Amino acid sequence: MSFSLLRRRKFIALCTNPVGPEIICTNPTLIPKTQQNSCPQNPLTRNPLGVLQFYALYSTQASKFPEYEMPSVTWGMVQGKKEKLVSRVIVGDYLKSLGIIPDELESLELPSTVEVMKERVEFLQRLGLTIDDINGYPMMLGYSVRKNIIPVLGYLEKIGISRSKLGELVKNYPQVLSASVVVEFQPVIKFLRGLDVEKPDIGYVLQNYPELLGFKLEGTMSTSVAYLVSIGVSPRDIGPMVTQYPYFLGMRVGTVIKPFVDYLVSLGLPKMIVARMLEKRTYILGYDLEETVKPNVDCLISFGIRREAIVFIVAQYPQILGLPLKAKLSSQQYFFNLKMKIDAEGFARVIEKMPQIVSLDQNVIMKPVQFLLERKIPYEDVAKMVVKCPQLLALRVPLMKSSYYFFKSEMGGLVKELVEFPEYFTYCLESRIKTRYQMLKNKGIRSSLDWFLNCSDKRFEERLEGDCIEPESLAPSFCMGGKLELPACKILSDKEDDSDDEDEVLFRRTVAL
Repeated sequence: MSFSLLRRRKFIALCTNPVGPEIICTNPTLIPKTQQNSCPQNPLTRNPLGVLQFYALYSTQASKFPEYEMPSVTWGMVQGKKEKLVSRVIVGDYLKSLGIIPDELESLELPSTVEVMKERVEFLQRLGLTIDDINGYPMMLGYSVRKNIIPVLGYLEKIGISRSKLGELVKNYPQVLSASVVVEFQPVIKFLRGLDVEKPDIGYVLQNYPELLGFKLEGTMSTSVAYLVSIGVSPRDIGPMVTQYPYFLGMRVGTVIKPFVDYLVSLGLPKMIVARMLEKRTYILGYDLEETVKPNVDCLISFGIRREAIVFIVAQYPQILGLPLKAKLSSQQYFFNLKMKIDAEGFARVIEKMPQIVSLDQNVIMKPVQFLLERKIPYEDVAKMVVKCPQLLALRVPLMKSSYYFFKSEMGGLVKELVEFPEYFTYCLESRIKTRYQMLKNKGIRSSLDWFLNCSDKRFEERLEGDCIEPESLAPSFCMGGKLELPACKILSDKEDDSDDEDEVLFRRTVAL
């Protein structure tokens, strides 16, 4: 009876003190044997009633805040979602206060605090971006300054883009801020270097056309380069072409480049000539074929330009394909008729010989004309000289004065000779006119201006050794078939012509001694 009573008292004592003080066991040898078994036990597991009291305590606390339900699997997620919604509203209000429209940022993860968003906005403004620029591409506010923006800008500065130009680059192509340096930038830079783009020019190319950084190497860039090489563009000239006009790397061959080249060939230009044009003036690929190029060719024909002369005009001045041509031709034609009494047909011949006239300032044109008129040359003769040699209109008056003074004082020539050969003013006085005239004078030969000026040095020496001379023939020209037509009806095909000059017909006249 006493034994059962003792057990009951021990049980009541344990229930009265459910969580006793823990005994920290650092050295089991120092603990009495009666206490060694109690050390590793959890106080809660030693008393089941204590466990119930423990959970009852927190269950009463949870009832006070029903929105946070302890301990469930979804508790943390519910709490995080609500906090994010609150912080998103606060950040959105901050952006609206700056004038930034955050509507497009709904699907984007934004910073949780205003301080971080303020840091991003101020960093972009220090680059030179305005609120309007940010509104143009608000997605840039979702890029981390430290993880995205700074590494990208640091790499761009490293490859040659000056820090003062980074803001302009970001304005033109804000997607650059989200790109990967290793995955996207470095392969493009390697590709450009493989095209022989000089290392100092890399920054200039990307500054002008930053969209290159988003292109795939196996896409448009590779196909455009391959096509240009296939029509005759020298591979070593691709690099300078990219530096001059990098936009052609983004043009599709089938819809832009090939139709443009095919149209020029249909006008009569050989493909090799087109290739040389593109090497020197790559920007003509940017002219819209249907909206600009074809209408300009039709405009030239409507102003009296012969169709077979279109080839010469395009080869000499490819820029004419992209000008507002109708307005320029109308203005210049009226000016030529008013100031120089040159009719529409004469104006057409002027354009055929020197198409750059369409872009020449009218004040510049009048200076050489006024000089000739002051030398008592009649209007009719001045008009003839201009139609025969339009290059006169681009000459500097001081050089014309020097050549004219030598012609009158030293050579004793007549104005009629200048009217017949106005090209005289286009030759260098010191290196050609004076030198050759002195050689003629020493031999006692007097000839026309075109005979001793319009030839190479070798041909001139041959003429001095001979007793008779042949007149000058026309310069080489393109025929519509795409071949190069030379004087005396000789045609140079793609194969080299090895025939000698035996069949050349020479027209001779007697030399006046």
